[in-house]
Amino acid sequence: QVQLVESGGGLVQAGGSLRLSCAASGLTFSRYAMVWFRQAPGKEREFVAVINWSGGRTVYVDSVKGRFTISRDNAKNTVHLQMNSLKPEDTAVYYCAASRMTIATKPDECDYWGRGTQVAVSS
Repeated sequence: QVQLVESGGGLVQAGGSLRLSCAASGLTFSRYAMVWFRQAPGKEREFVAVINWSGGRTVYVDSVKGRFTISRDNAKNTVHLQMNSLKPEDTAVYYCAASRMTIATKPDECDYWGRGTQVAVSS
């Protein structure tokens, strides 16, 4: 049974930082691209960042470029999202997902999902 479990969310002031983690089990982690999405209340789920199986390629949504960094540790089956210079508009539930595609940026390109972790940024 595949499980993706996110952690690290919380409440932070604008300009602050958070580091999200996603622990994976039940799958051959190194064969999957890992993706972070987010969903704010009343909005559609939005792509944030993706990292390919080796960690050698990453893609970010424009709104987080230069502020967020995605990384992975295949030995520990974990993926991280370092979020710096947070803004109130980053407030959302953040989801980790795994995709068999080399790079995935859409929800329907992902095979497995975590339950999400809440990030709230106050102004």
